[in-house]
Amino acid sequence: MKDPNRGAPAAVDSRIGGLRDMEPADRRKAIVSAAGMDQAGAAALAGEGTLGLSVANGMIENVIGKFELPLGVATNFLVNGQDYLVPMVVEEPSVVAAASYMAKLARPGGGFTVRSTPPIMRAQVQIIGVTDPWGTRAALLAHEDELIEMANSRDTVLVGLGGGCKGIEVEVFAESPIGPMVVLHILVDVRDAMGANTVNSMAEMLAPRIEEISKGKVRLRILSNLADRRLVTASVRLAPEALDTKSLQGAEVAQGMVEACALAIVDPYRAATHNKGIMNGIDPVVVATGNDWRAVEAGAHAYAARSGRYTSLTTWEVARDGALVGTLEMPMAVGIVGGATRTHPAAQAALELMKITSAKQLAEVIAAVGLAQNMAALRALSTEGIQRGHMALHARNIAITAGASGPDIDRVAKAIVAAGDISVGRAKQVLDGSA
Repeated sequence: MKDPNRGAPAAVDSRIGGLRDMEPADRRKAIVSAAGMDQAGAAALAGEGTLGLSVANGMIENVIGKFELPLGVATNFLVNGQDYLVPMVVEEPSVVAAASYMAKLARPGGGFTVRSTPPIMRAQVQIIGVTDPWGTRAALLAHEDELIEMANSRDTVLVGLGGGCKGIEVEVFAESPIGPMVVLHILVDVRDAMGANTVNSMAEMLAPRIEEISKGKVRLRILSNLADRRLVTASVRLAPEALDTKSLQGAEVAQGMVEACALAIVDPYRAATHNKGIMNGIDPVVVATGNDWRAVEAGAHAYAARSGRYTSLTTWEVARDGALVGTLEMPMAVGIVGGATRTHPAAQAALELMKITSAKQLAEVIAAVGLAQNMAALRALSTEGIQRGHMALHARNIAITAGASGPDIDRVAKAIVAAGDISVGRAKQVLDGSA
């Protein structure tokens, strides 16, 4: 459901020079200026006292305080021809930098192209105690129009916005640990919501009527996080020269990335780590916008295993002209109305920063970040290896662990990177002057 108070977003240039070298306050000022945000939005992004304890207490149970993570901003993103500054809440070094750099490499080729299907979510209604499961299926399908109309009476506002129940499916499990089982799926266009509350409410409402039709017993009435009717497909195309390094030609890097992805396609042990890298980009944006990252994770991994074997969510290929082409397809159940997206001030500011006006737009930007993150990981694995760049960016954490604070953090971090010894012991030596 779209917020009627949201106007058309102003144009944003996601390329901000020298951002990495700024102090946090100056960096935030540059980001806020580029996004055209007001001081209230800037304060929310700063995170200082943003979430009042009384609001937090209303969000979950047994609240005793708040838990914070760093909020960074990925730059350079061009998605479907529009620039985005992308907020990312994450504790792992190198994630924001890697996404930003890959987005920069992708820009000359037009950035990321993303398409998405309508926001169809499904609820499942489990029916047990039937002796004729196939006959029960036929009976339920014969009442499809009635069940759709009944479900839509539950949320006339959603229907008025073009959403609502669009159909049903009925699955038969002739054998299960408890005997024959029938499962009815309610397919609902949830518009700009994530949709859990909507589809769950419809399932609860239909349960008594489904029991009457099926002559069985309804047990579970709950949404599925395998949102395979709510997919995003992101793609990127890079000329081989965009991948050139000091020691390798871009064509060689591209071939290495394709070969690295091939292992994830055939081997679930590699696929698990490969897909975790994709989620390194996706989860931080989902968290920053107040969405349910656990639901997105569950949907992604279930989709990766839909063939019966867990595999890669991305494919990487070399086109006839030598260009590297990457594609990501996965479910993306996110919303911009309801839940923490409306109660948490920082989540609202994150949406404002991106100039998001629909759940579809948000899902597409998130998918682009996931593809960028995967590109960064494969590029690193195909060149210097994943640890060199990661550890260089991890040096600040090492310096802090060694006891550095204030300006000493950067001084110590730079020294241990230059020495090629990114360790706490070396950092302590630099800090006390014995190195």
